[in-house]
Amino acid sequence: MLENALSSGINAMGVDVLYVGPLPTPGVAFLTRSMRADAGIVISASHNSYEDNGIKIFGSNGFKFPDSIEDEIEALMTSPELEVNKTTGADIGKSKRIDDAVGRYTVFLKSWLNREFKLDGLKIALDTANGAAYKVAPLVFNELGAEVIKIGDNPDGININVGVGSLYPEKVARVVVDNKADIGVALDGDADRLILVDENGQVINGDVTLAVIALHLNKTGSLTGGGIVGTTMSNLGLELAMQNAGINLIRADVGDRYIIEKMLEGGYNLGGEQSGHIITLDYNTTGDGILSALLFISIMLETKKKASELAQVMAIHPQTLINIKVAKKIPLDTLSQLQTEITKAEQELGNTGRLLIRYSGTENKLRVMVEAQDAKLCEEIAKRLAGIAEKELG
Repeated sequence: MLENALSSGINAMGVDVLYVGPLPTPGVAFLTRSMRADAGIVISASHNSYEDNGIKIFGSNGFKFPDSIEDEIEALMTSPELEVNKTTGADIGKSKRIDDAVGRYTVFLKSWLNREFKLDGLKIALDTANGAAYKVAPLVFNELGAEVIKIGDNPDGININVGVGSLYPEKVARVVVDNKADIGVALDGDADRLILVDENGQVINGDVTLAVIALHLNKTGSLTGGGIVGTTMSNLGLELAMQNAGINLIRADVGDRYIIEKMLEGGYNLGGEQSGHIITLDYNTTGDGILSALLFISIMLETKKKASELAQVMAIHPQTLINIKVAKKIPLDTLSQLQTEITKAEQELGNTGRLLIRYSGTENKLRVMVEAQDAKLCEEIAKRLAGIAEKELG
């Protein structure tokens, strides 16, 4: 329904539309560039449930539009300007389907790997979250020679991310252990996020994956800018691991859009976040779960190390995250009790921890995150802050 409404509106403005069908968000970013389109549009619930469908828009360069342009588009939706500029008759745009979109994206994913790169003999447990990668991800790993055990590959339109995918890595972890797989790959609904699982069934989050790739690129002289971009949520362990290797960690606001902004500003080619967005600008203009998995696996093969060995590159500091549903996003600086408690908590943590309280960018939720060397203290402070926030927000 959303696809038909969008394409009809675009056609009405005299613009042609190319349908690519179910395809990961990074696949649309790639096709926008390779087909020299003026823009790319993704309709997706991303990592959320199906009723939370959103619209992601890429410019002709494959990068997401900045907030300012999205605000301009929203303003136009209620403006009479669109009515005045509508076309009629032969000037109305045309729509057609691109039948080989999956094939084009598959070739792209394999093209950056050297011809000697093969996954023969490797067993991969793959969870595509009943989402956009259900077809292309198994195809890529199979064509490279891996044995693939699939779950979450039967989308019905409403089961996206339901108990599967990167938010539920324990599902693919069980498949790894039961089938003695070498690695588990869990994507989110639009496949721009990746959570890995090692051969023992232990989860490897985005911070660890980012650290592994960063250290490898640094060792091979391929890391640009002398640093990587993380977020305010990136674990303190990542920062310490990067410091030990002489790599700077630059923190951006949460969200791949803001990570990429910092990357472009500073000339960095690698960035990512704990939730699994890994951006490698040498290859794609947005987070790409399949591509990131291939990169991690290529490091496994090159170094002849198991996933569990690679994951030892950083020690994860205890972190407690509490999500609170809110009816309205009231400015946090107006919550006097919460501000008082934040000051007290920061004094308790000192230089051995940190806290972050922010609203979700995609949901009506307040996120309370506390990080400390002492797990018990971490949990105590997080619960205390969450309780006060919940009380003040009603």
